Amino acid sequence: MGLAICSLKWDVEQSPKQNIDYDSDGYHLVRFPYEQDEESYDPWKMHDPAQGGGDPSKFPDGRSGLIWPSHEGWGVLSAMVFWEADSKPTEYRARFVRDPLDAGSGYDSTATTDSAPTGGGQYRSYVWQMFVHKGVPLGLKISARGRGDAKVATPLMHAQFKLAIHTDVLTP
Repeated sequence: MGLAICSLKWDVEQSPKQNIDYDSDGYHLVRFPYEQDEESYDPWKMHDPAQGGGDPSKFPDGRSGLIWPSHEGWGVLSAMVFWEADSKPTEYRARFVRDPLDAGSGYDSTATTDSAPTGGGQYRSYVWQMFVHKGVPLGLKISARGRGDAKVATPLMHAQFKLAIHTDVLTP
């Protein structure tokens, strides 16, 4: 079975700090630089700054948070997010979203996860599987929530977002 893979990484010690700005859905779209490093891998150009039309994207604009599937298939999405220690959030959320910038097929969130904070920094990993489609971008969105569902701009320290597309899905 063939796999097409895209693996993205952002780290505060290697890239510019990422401002946590909440979109109208109450989530921040995590951005990833376009440069390849020891963890980033994109031979299929699913995280290409030319994707999405218009002028080339530049980190940290919204399009730098997108993976554009190169193939139709069964997608295994995974992510890892590290937040700095912060006493204000009472819950941490993450979700995978089809068309998170609502630029074509329409915003479609899936696999929303929430969890209570633990002591110190917050370290989470997420996995979800779904059909992915060429031309429909994917994004990782996160949120730290405080009392009364207040959105807290808790800084990120590290994030990874990965897509593995199984291209040979069998049908009966």
